Amino acid sequence: MHSLFTRINNVSALLSSCVMSLVIAITLASLLQEAIFPPQVDGQISMRATMVYQAKAYRQKRKQEMGFLNFNMTADLSPLFTWNTKQLFVSLEAEYENIKGVNNTIVLWDRIVRRPEDAKVNVVGARNKYAFKEVGGKGFGKGVAGNASYALKYNLMPYMGVLRYGEVTRLSNVPFEVREEL
Repeated sequence: MHSLFTRINNVSALLSSCVMSLVIAITLASLLQEAIFPPQVDGQISMRATMVYQAKAYRQKRKQEMGFLNFNMTADLSPLFTWNTKQLFVSLEAEYENIKGVNNTIVLWDRIVRRPEDAKVNVVGARNKYAFKEVGGKGFGKGVAGNASYALKYNLMPYMGVLRYGEVTRLSNVPFEVREEL
């Protein structure tokens, strides 16, 4: 009455329905765990003024203003590691307003944390890993605000479920110190 292919089709449809139900249950359990027990992470950023120089960026023909900073940072991200955490992407972001009044956000430093043993971030005397420059080429020090705020943020990547974003700490109103030459 039923052929072999019909029976294989029925069994595979049942198994895929069971697997999808299991994935949905794991995702809901992960979201429910975060709603009931939200992770408490803490950290601290310290730095002086951001030095702005006229410099030539890599593969650029003209000089433009580039920002350089030294920072110290500590954070304990181990509460973010649960049974459903695959890895964390941690980044230091600068947020500032340019001459035209547009708010910009630039990633200056990042790290991927794959194990709970590596979740205690302690960075001393580090410099920005990526170029800190205005896209238009003009004006850190000439901006409306004249300063920037820095935030340590994370992106939690689970084995199954929704990506979660968060902020560990923020340092506000760090001024730009414009210098003539590098």
